[in-house]
Amino acid sequence: MSSTRCRRHIKAPRAAVYRALLDAVSITTWRAPLGMTVHVHAFEAHEGGAFRISLTYEAATGTGKTDPRTDTYQGHFAKLVTDTQVIEMVEFETSDPAFQGVMTITTTLSDAPGGTDVLVEHDGIPRGVSPVDNETGTSMSLAKLAQLVERGSLP
Repeated sequence: MSSTRCRRHIKAPRAAVYRALLDAVSITTWRAPLGMTVHVHAFEAHEGGAFRISLTYEAATGTGKTDPRTDTYQGHFAKLVTDTQVIEMVEFETSDPAFQGVMTITTTLSDAPGGTDVLVEHDGIPRGVSPVDNETGTSMSLAKLAQLVERGSLP
């Protein structure tokens, strides 16, 4: 198991960024890295609330964790601190032991000149997930989050 940390400055207030973290429609816009699409099966945006999300590769890569084209994960919101922090407990739906195990994703928001600094920490990354790939995917998703929030395109 490994850990990663990714940072991004977003030119928007913390409240707007936090709202995008907990809105199922917004999640479909920003959560997947480039080359993937998102389907939200369930999303209860409150502390203790459950979620289930699938990320599907647009190209047939054969690298999905749940099936050849899809990474489906489920989990719950372990802690929510309004406009400050979201802690998620996440587990891939897979029969491959290399991708099994509960991962903690902690997203912390802090005020910064001209907007919000976002820090995303993944702890307990399953051994089958490359930390480099995790960082790359998280950085892509954060770039999409920034575009969404900076445009003011939240539902």
